[in-house]
Amino acid sequence: MDLVAASRAFVAVARHASFTVGAAAIRVPQSVASRRISALEAHFGGELVDRTSRALTLTSFGADLLPAARRLVQLADALEDDAARARRRPFLLVVPPICPPRELALLAAAARAEGLYLELETERREGVPAIVPVPPDVATWRVPLGLAATGDPVTHVETLRDREGTGRRIWIQPEDDVPHVRDRLTRLGASVGLRPAQIVVAASLVAAAAEALSTEDLLLCSAAQATDLGLRWGRIAELELARGYDAASGPRAELDRIRRRLHAPMARALGGSV
Repeated sequence: MDLVAASRAFVAVARHASFTVGAAAIRVPQSVASRRISALEAHFGGELVDRTSRALTLTSFGADLLPAARRLVQLADALEDDAARARRRPFLLVVPPICPPRELALLAAAARAEGLYLELETERREGVPAIVPVPPDVATWRVPLGLAATGDPVTHVETLRDREGTGRRIWIQPEDDVPHVRDRLTRLGASVGLRPAQIVVAASLVAAAAEALSTEDLLLCSAAQATDLGLRWGRIAELELARGYDAASGPRAELDRIRRRLHAPMARALGGSV
């Protein structure tokens, strides 16, 4: 027997002094309300309702149990309300600053459909769940990188070799100032004869993009970033570079849900493909 459902039927019928009206109040058929009260009587071993009179009245046993039944129903309702609020409690998640606002909004909308209310920030804080950069070979999300410019895409870094000191530069944005990107590109540049000054870490994405937009320099970025900036993009032929991301520093269940159920919208927000 469902003690809460039976108590709810008993309280409703007692409040309205009618099986018909009480059942309607809790949106169940009259026969269901009657069966639930009968089950409650069998459970407690006594009649709750006097069925011999024309007007519905409670027995003395029913009158004694009614206050406790009301408390049980109220507690059950409070529990439902608390559970609903807990499901709607925001889950703070730090995401990389390169994520476009529209894609983040779509990510948050997709999360709500999964019962997770994301509150997204871009500033890292100790102990706060975050999408963090990791080497691409161990990443949940992988974002290919290439070179973008206003002119034709450059696919071979060796074509940038310049002996006169005026060669085109490759700008690395802060998001890619990590060993598995920066160091590998620097080693490639040295191996094909680029000068050290031709591979530069910029202070910001805006600064790096401004150089690519106003000169013949190149921006190391994802295809999605290149499209947003109006640049032409191509992969590097000599080296496969990618950003890698994973979820970290949070409750395992929520992080696993983000990895599995929100994999596609998170990939789009990070600039990768699904």
